[in-house]
Amino acid sequence: MLQIDQYLQAQAARFEEELCEFLRIASISADPQHRPDMERAAAWLAEQFARLGFASEVIPTERHPLVFAQSPEVPGAPTVLVYGHYDVQPVEPLQMWLSPPFEPTRRDGNLYARGATDDKGQMLTHIKSAEAWLRVRGRLPVNLKYIIEGEEEVGSVSLEQYLESHADRLACDCVVISDGAQFAPGVPAITYGLRGIAYYELRLSGPNRDLHSGSFGGTVTNPANALVRILSALVDERGRVQLPGFYDDVIPLTPRERRQIAELPFDEQQYLAQVGVENSTGEEGYSLLERRWARPTYDINGLWSGYQGEGAKTVLPATAGAKFSFRLVPNQQPAKITAALKQRIAELCPPGVRWELLDLHGSPGVLIPLDSPYVEAAARAIERAFGRRPVYTREGGSIPVVGKFHQVLRCPVLLLGWGRDDDNTHSPNEKFSLEDFHRGIRASVWLWEEIACLQS
Repeated sequence: MLQIDQYLQAQAARFEEELCEFLRIASISADPQHRPDMERAAAWLAEQFARLGFASEVIPTERHPLVFAQSPEVPGAPTVLVYGHYDVQPVEPLQMWLSPPFEPTRRDGNLYARGATDDKGQMLTHIKSAEAWLRVRGRLPVNLKYIIEGEEEVGSVSLEQYLESHADRLACDCVVISDGAQFAPGVPAITYGLRGIAYYELRLSGPNRDLHSGSFGGTVTNPANALVRILSALVDERGRVQLPGFYDDVIPLTPRERRQIAELPFDEQQYLAQVGVENSTGEEGYSLLERRWARPTYDINGLWSGYQGEGAKTVLPATAGAKFSFRLVPNQQPAKITAALKQRIAELCPPGVRWELLDLHGSPGVLIPLDSPYVEAAARAIERAFGRRPVYTREGGSIPVVGKFHQVLRCPVLLLGWGRDDDNTHSPNEKFSLEDFHRGIRASVWLWEEIACLQS
């Protein structure tokens, strides 16, 4: 591997310049005015693969194109599917950027630009690692497939449809995704669990118009009062969700997992200070990281009803509504949560109020066994690049496409984040450490070797 290391060092400046070239493309998927940029970004990726001798294709969709690429076949070798996305978030508020968001700028060892870490820089590491193998050894140790989308920031609808209809084309032994963060700077992590989500909108309606609260209060059910009672009754004072059967399918943390989480270099007071609060809350009997990563939760995301203007208006509102979500742990199913929620709302809703529940979206959680040989292969590769073993973490958020890969392709998904928590993803001044960019490429180089060894 010495020759490959030498190649990476010799090409480091070019790799950075090609990343800058990619970052200059304003591929904002949410803005229709940037559709030409989306097409340019897809074409840029296809050209990268063509230079490597890969079979590549830009696949049109109703919205933004997918890019599929496949390396020359290595008979008998395992197949790895690399997922990434070339679309980026909008850049507003523009005045908060210290340098133009689509003019990559180096400062303090970081590269600042929209998409630097989410996900152009991280995804590119897995393309450059393939280049290093091919240029030095003339062949890869594994078969590589890539599926790179342009709609991750707006819902991944086209990819999900393609995945369902082209599962055979995407078939693989494991999926690799780098679109996240290390646990701390210099403390790499493998994410082995993701929470799922069930997201709803509840609408209540009562009288046929807003009423005078003095003339009608106490005689007509107030939808706003009813909404507050319903929402507050969905969780108790110990942080336990109050839906029938809600915890029936929850997989408890193993003693090994609880021990590993407790041993992480985590400063709870620093965490609380970052978000500007003095104390943490949540389900009793679990640490902050356990609640954040591996326990189901319920949160209200939005509320509306009645008079919102300045001053007073004594109104009994005709309608009230809320958006709320449950973060689910692996094995909980959104459909079962929906059925239990409807049952609970029917029990709680008082006479004189009609209710409508909208099921906005849901996806199950994902859990990769820690004893998976692919997880261990990734750990060895990361240790070679970063100089230390990775820690094992879960993620409290949801990445629906990961669940889809797991469900449709029926293979493990490796979540290997090279970014950092302070990379300002989705915010002004997004950045990516250039040191981590190069360490990510090296980790990817070793990953293909370690996965190949699983078949030997």
